[in-house]
Amino acid sequence: MIPVLAAWQRPYLNIFKHFRVEEWKRSAKEGDVAALTDTRMKGTIYRIRGSNPASSYLQLPRAGTQSLGLTGRYLYLLFRPLPRKHFLVHLDVTTEENQVVRISFSNLFKEFKSSATWLQFPFVCGAASEGTARRDVPGAAPADVRWTCLVLDLPSILALYLSRRYSHLRGVKLCCNLLVKNLCTSDLLFEPGVTLAKARLGDLSCRGVAPMPRELAFPVPKGEKWHDLYDYIRFPSEGAKLLHDSIQKSFPHPVAGDRVLKEPGRPPTQLVTRSRAVCDLPLVQQISSPKAVPRRCPATTKSIPEVRLAVPGPLGAVPAGDPVLEEKLHSAGDTGQPLPLSDGGIHVYAHQRRGQTTRAVPGSEEGLVPDPILKLRTIIGFGGCSTKWALWTRDSTAVVYPCHAVIVALLLETGEQRFFLGHTDKVAALAFSGSGTVLASAQAGPRSLGRLWDFPTGTCLCLFRTHLQSLVSLSFSHSGAVLCGVGKDVHSKTMVVVWNTAQVSCGGGVTVLAKAHTDVDIQAMKIAFFDDTRMVSCGRDNIRLWRVRSGALRSCPVNLGEYHALEFTDLAFEAGPGPQQEPEERALFVCSRSGHVLEVDYKNVCVRSARRLLPAQPREDGQEQAGNSSGPGIAINSISMSLTFCATGSEDGYMRLWLLDFSAAVLEAEHEASVSSVCISPDSQKVLSTTAAGSLGYLDVQARDYNTLMRSHEGSVLGFSVEGKWKQMATVSQDSTIRVWDLASRQQLYDFSAAEETPCTVAFHPLWKMLACGFDSGVVRIFSLAASDLLLEHKQHCTAVTGLTFSPDGNLMFSSCLQGTLALYRLVARKIQVLRVLGSVVARDAGSGVDTLVVSGDSRLLAFVGPSKYVVTVMEACSLDELLRVDISILDLHSTILDSAVKVCFGSVPQGELLVSTSSNKILVLDAKTGRLVREVSPVHKLSCSSLALSKDGQYLLTAGDKVIKVWDYQMRFNINFQVFIGHSEPVHQVAFTPNQEHVISVGDAIFLWDFLAPPPVKSSPARACSPASALVLRSDSSSEEPRDGSETPRQTVPLPLLSSPPCLDISSVHPAGFQSISSESDGEEEADVPGSSRKVADEHRDASVIVVESDGNEEPVVRPKVRQESSGSPEKTANEPRKGTRAPKSQCCIRPDSYRHFTPRFKASVLPQSFLSPPAGSEVLKLKAVIGYNGNGRGNMVWNPDTGFFAYSCGCVIVVEDLHSGSQNHWLGHAEEISTLTLSHHAQVLASASGQKDGESHCQICIWSTQDGACTAELFHHETQVQAMAFSWDDRFLVTIGDYSDQTMALWSTHTYELMLCTRISEPLHDVAFSPFSHQDLASVGRGAVTFWVLEQQEAAVRLKVHRAPAPDVLGLVELTSLCYGAEALLYSGTNSGQICVWDTETNSCFMTWEADEGEIGVLLCRHQRLLSGSNTKRIRLWSVATVQELRLKGPDARSGSVLLEHEITLDGTIVSAAFDDSLEMGIVGTTAGTLWYINWVESTSIRLISGHKNKVTEVCFSPDESHCATCGEDGSVRIWALGSTELVVQFQVLNQSCQCLAWKPRPVEVWPCPSKSQHVVAGYSDGTVRVFSVSRTEMELKMHPHAAALTAVTYSTDGEMILSGSKDGIVAVSSPRTGMTIHVLADHKGSPITVLQCTRKQYHELGVAGGELWLAASSDRRVSVWASDWLQDKCELLDWLSFPAPAGPEGLDSLPPSLAAFCPWEHGVLVYVGFGLQKEALFYSLRKKQVLRKISLPAFATSLSLSPAAPFMALGFGDRLLRLQPCPAGAPQDYAGHDDTVHLCRFAPSGRRLLTASHSAVLVWELPGA
Repeated sequence: MIPVLAAWQRPYLNIFKHFRVEEWKRSAKEGDVAALTDTRMKGTIYRIRGSNPASSYLQLPRAGTQSLGLTGRYLYLLFRPLPRKHFLVHLDVTTEENQVVRISFSNLFKEFKSSATWLQFPFVCGAASEGTARRDVPGAAPADVRWTCLVLDLPSILALYLSRRYSHLRGVKLCCNLLVKNLCTSDLLFEPGVTLAKARLGDLSCRGVAPMPRELAFPVPKGEKWHDLYDYIRFPSEGAKLLHDSIQKSFPHPVAGDRVLKEPGRPPTQLVTRSRAVCDLPLVQQISSPKAVPRRCPATTKSIPEVRLAVPGPLGAVPAGDPVLEEKLHSAGDTGQPLPLSDGGIHVYAHQRRGQTTRAVPGSEEGLVPDPILKLRTIIGFGGCSTKWALWTRDSTAVVYPCHAVIVALLLETGEQRFFLGHTDKVAALAFSGSGTVLASAQAGPRSLGRLWDFPTGTCLCLFRTHLQSLVSLSFSHSGAVLCGVGKDVHSKTMVVVWNTAQVSCGGGVTVLAKAHTDVDIQAMKIAFFDDTRMVSCGRDNIRLWRVRSGALRSCPVNLGEYHALEFTDLAFEAGPGPQQEPEERALFVCSRSGHVLEVDYKNVCVRSARRLLPAQPREDGQEQAGNSSGPGIAINSISMSLTFCATGSEDGYMRLWLLDFSAAVLEAEHEASVSSVCISPDSQKVLSTTAAGSLGYLDVQARDYNTLMRSHEGSVLGFSVEGKWKQMATVSQDSTIRVWDLASRQQLYDFSAAEETPCTVAFHPLWKMLACGFDSGVVRIFSLAASDLLLEHKQHCTAVTGLTFSPDGNLMFSSCLQGTLALYRLVARKIQVLRVLGSVVARDAGSGVDTLVVSGDSRLLAFVGPSKYVVTVMEACSLDELLRVDISILDLHSTILDSAVKVCFGSVPQGELLVSTSSNKILVLDAKTGRLVREVSPVHKLSCSSLALSKDGQYLLTAGDKVIKVWDYQMRFNINFQVFIGHSEPVHQVAFTPNQEHVISVGDAIFLWDFLAPPPVKSSPARACSPASALVLRSDSSSEEPRDGSETPRQTVPLPLLSSPPCLDISSVHPAGFQSISSESDGEEEADVPGSSRKVADEHRDASVIVVESDGNEEPVVRPKVRQESSGSPEKTANEPRKGTRAPKSQCCIRPDSYRHFTPRFKASVLPQSFLSPPAGSEVLKLKAVIGYNGNGRGNMVWNPDTGFFAYSCGCVIVVEDLHSGSQNHWLGHAEEISTLTLSHHAQVLASASGQKDGESHCQICIWSTQDGACTAELFHHETQVQAMAFSWDDRFLVTIGDYSDQTMALWSTHTYELMLCTRISEPLHDVAFSPFSHQDLASVGRGAVTFWVLEQQEAAVRLKVHRAPAPDVLGLVELTSLCYGAEALLYSGTNSGQICVWDTETNSCFMTWEADEGEIGVLLCRHQRLLSGSNTKRIRLWSVATVQELRLKGPDARSGSVLLEHEITLDGTIVSAAFDDSLEMGIVGTTAGTLWYINWVESTSIRLISGHKNKVTEVCFSPDESHCATCGEDGSVRIWALGSTELVVQFQVLNQSCQCLAWKPRPVEVWPCPSKSQHVVAGYSDGTVRVFSVSRTEMELKMHPHAAALTAVTYSTDGEMILSGSKDGIVAVSSPRTGMTIHVLADHKGSPITVLQCTRKQYHELGVAGGELWLAASSDRRVSVWASDWLQDKCELLDWLSFPAPAGPEGLDSLPPSLAAFCPWEHGVLVYVGFGLQKEALFYSLRKKQVLRKISLPAFATSLSLSPAAPFMALGFGDRLLRLQPCPAGAPQDYAGHDDTVHLCRFAPSGRRLLTASHSAVLVWELPGA
């Protein structure tokens, strides 16, 4: 306890002296703290130096649990900040309630902040020269900062800011960058510069003022004055009644008792507002005739301005003090420059008042620029606390209304909004002064603050406490001198408060004139416009007149008589000629909920007359009339009067205009909800109305027209989705509605709601005018905005939909619900198909919103929080195959709490990062491929981050938390990496960039639209040499058209021929490649305006839709179709400029098209090897014998020539050339990445193959192969990402290649030299390309909504290219043309993603016929003579007779028949991706995505499986004991048996909805030889913990056991085949009998870590000192290996050895830990081999006899698979870098082998050692060891 009378502390206490700071026993120091002798100060000072407050401070007392116990009122701090640095001071004080409050001040703070236990004050440092001081601007101390005497009145600070009573000072902490002379506490006010004689002369002692004690005084040389050398700051200043926003020196300095001690030469003092103690005149006299008083400087700082509400801060750590604050000092303290602060330092206002937005300065490292980076543009919303407050400005041109915490002034003519910012809670009431220049506002909530605004400038004049927590009414007097408010106090009692506001415009404050409590109900209260001291109120059962007299507020009731029981809602005074009229002649009208309007006699305090307004009683003239008849009246909520009419707003939703005698309603306007308030404009031309539903509008009386100004949600906005093309936004709210808004006009366009259902989330389709909505019933509905109708409805969920989103390319849709169910949908034209539904994958407590499910920018990956809140999962978007799982809770090893994920967001596609916001206020940046933590941002917000979004250019990050928004520099390059923006009064639920990145949208209490002021990203166009080719850039006209709605119904019949002519393509200027300033691609700029541009047009009499590009090898033309203009440049001037390898700028459209035909490489986490030890030629031990599988992920990756019999296909990165008669294979190895497509020349002599980037190259690899000898004759490099399709011309002179949607280039190659002849870039992705069989120079390509016809002409070295783009018929809508083939002469067929086939006339380049050929996308088309084959993603191939099509083209409508005939149809096992047929289309080969190649015979209507393979990852491989067969299993739940001789699939066992994780073939019994029937058993383990035994010979399942509760990871037979050993993910090993199906042993030694290997081997019975004929080992992922000896017949199982291998603390450079693998060494008994994560990359040979490691073999990396040859001392190892190594043992040169395109995760030797099986994802490779 602290004694009340601490006599030992009087008259003052020198803290440094009393606590002997120099001894550091009762005080503590940290960092660079030193005691120095200062000659100027003539004594010891303490220097605290350092940037981090957590490590540089001086603290009193030493321990935080102790207390100083100092009770003095004033704390004196004599200090000097270090120049150009930031300092921090913490004071811990205790209140009488024993509550500890921290008071902090720093020159880093930009704004005042407070909480119940913390006050933070900005400190403004003064300078020696006042001209250089930055007044009112906190920041780093100036270079000439002066010593300062700071006096803190601690009791006043607590009383003013927290309404608490001060007890004592508990502790002091002086942090970083300070020089401190002394600390002192006292109850006396010491005045520096005042001598004892002056103090006595001025009698200052009676005022509590004393001269400064000598040991605390600053030295003053003779002839100098104290105030000329030092600064004196007293806080709060004397007599302060208002809250201050900063601690700073007053100008001029305050001096106590200045009338006596005024210094000569000082500027005149300023006016101070009088209080009642100074002048006690009657109220009316004070207001009407104020007396002049002498001006003096107020000893107060300025009130909190309307801006400076938020300030950018740096990213930081969390020291012991303020977690955010202290790192701010650390980041910004040493910059040497003041922190950026300007008019935009506030970051929450709609426009800058003066000056321009700053731009980035080279070399600046202060923070984000411009500052502010956001500018509030628009707020969509109205109300918040109440919907009854909306006011007219004095000139009737604008409306002022609240929107939650923001006050908005809306200009009617332009729609421009002004914002008045400063309130921290919802604005409860507004009032204008009579002149309209002062606006009063008050906010709700416990802080109960009011503000007075200068309306013309928007500045806050004054901030005051209202003492009313729920304010219901606010009224300004006509003169603006008195303000009246009504509300509830802290005890919920009605209180009326009257304030004096007369001095506000002069810089004064607001004082309370009178206040009174009352028990009557008050709904409205207004000050009489003729007398500022009189008020009128009304409420339930009462009307009262009020008056202020002699500081008291008194009232008297009006005698209501028979109307005493009415509920009165509003009142209005009669509009009169002026205040000259006597008060008793003024009429007062009061309305009620019963429809009564009472006219009150003000003088006699009684009712003069009463009328009752009744609804719609028609008269002969059609007007409504009012009367006194019985019946329900109009429930009136509001009334407003003018000179000519009266306006009422009622509960029935009508606003009515009445004659002044209420005899008839002359005009009315109906609203959708009850009218809350009405207000007639000052010019009486318009009537403003508000409704309870949150709408705001006005009625134009003369025009009789109603205009809606604003609509709003009635509840909080939960999420939104933006559509970029039409500038529309959809929002979902707690009011159970979904609304669509026009962002430009702020108007509501649509309102969707469902009966008895609540919408939860919403998403716009990125391309079509479709809106998807999820509801609490689990239903997902798709609406067409074009037709305002429901398109589709899906019911895949049973509970509320929490997540809903589309992929950026618009092809896929995803939804999730509260139960964790995840659904995948595919959009095909006008249909939405459900592809896959997974249960319990999304976290149930992950929240809801548009950003619950996020898709990467390339539409390949899907991420979400789940299956628990601690885990983030990444899936392949198109299949929902899980790729990655990251446990967030274990990333922070030092945290004492479990961290959980809140929201996720993908980074930009090139970086491949995933951002995760967590519950501990962090953002984790993860590698989206590997899950590795890249970096961490902490802390982000005070509360958890509720939403985050990254800009498209990857430069800026948006986060939302609590009620603020932050904009971050994503790369964290600055000292201050974010800016903070406030304005919301409720938590921000979502924040995002608009698609064009020009705006930011945030939603919560309302919808905020911000201008994003960051400079646009610089578009680079990297140079590329294409000699001697020509570059072509096409931008089709259709790209600017609006996408058609996908809701059009499909046609049911084959349509009649369509005769359409495509629009013409205009010709633009052609620039030489060397021209440096190629104009922008924006439509607003014209190419012809560029100096030096020219155009080359050949054959001008031809159709203008043909673009002709010529190249003579000296220039590279760039063509863009735009508005035709004549060039002003000279062709001769630019033709001779040197050619430079300039490549046209890349299209910004990198969204994957809505087409399965478009190739997407499989996601891989592996990388190419750094080194490769290729065996010398002729010394290879391994030879690739066969490849099992076909890559169904490729497109067109199978070729067959029926004339020569050449047949080839791709599997991974291997080209398999197979003899269809013998089944033998040849393998062409030259690619390192997955092969996307193949094409065969027409003479079948050349094969072209394409894959991704080769190691060390930046472009895709195209290999040219000779089919005769399999040699690679050329390698071509041009495309950057992937090659989509290739085609040879029919004379085999040219090869055309097209890139994918990210590359968007087409290249033409000469097959003689394989040089690039022409390269062109297209503005939209292409899917397929083909040469015409009738003209070697004609080719066509298909893409989004159009066919492009190309004509290639070559004249010696010059190349001429003509291009014509023909759009698809309008009747098809927005479609992708996905495939094409030439038919009979002048016919071209193209397929679409909606199932139609279009027929084109290649002579007119027009489509003349379409028909519905399939229900899905057509990805393959082949035509031979009069027959056409189509293949689609419905798994069907169809054969059509198209004999009548040619006649239809020639004769048009006169043709005898206009239809096609479906001849045959076959359904296969997957989507059709490739096809090759003979000339009659009678037989051929078709490839599907299931990894199968089918032989098709239309004559016999048969389909035979030629090649099979796994579609998903292969999880295990093994040989049969006789090596005639092998077995594989995969994640698809299948177990497949293959014949090794022919690699044909013999048997397949399929288990649905489970993944097969492991398998083993039963060994051959020793006593039976040979007996193949008894050895044909396979055991397989599954993800549900079951073990199944299959009989291969009988092709059936014989046994099913369930020994495990978790998924199996390993299984094997005992050496005699009598036992099955199985290991699971939870580390349990079970031994089961296949004869009885019983589990005999359960071993839990490895519990908690997944079993990776189980292996058995034979041994002598007593070998190794233990009984038993069998050894077996188990390895687990925690690098532990157990070795057991067993005798199953004797039921013995004994642990022989237990090995644990060391490893470093953390895997550096590894994305995931490699497996722990072990195997018995076949050629060295009693030895096992181990590989796994360890201290070194090596294989260890461990002796079970010697119990030690015998030898080590170094490896290039950690192995991912291991197998030891039983026949020869060879060890096969697979690695994560796609490498297979054969390692001779114990020593020898290793040999590396290629052929895998992903991690080699499996390798298994055959029992004889003559064969080896390896697996990489779905590909299985069979190797032979010829010498074994």
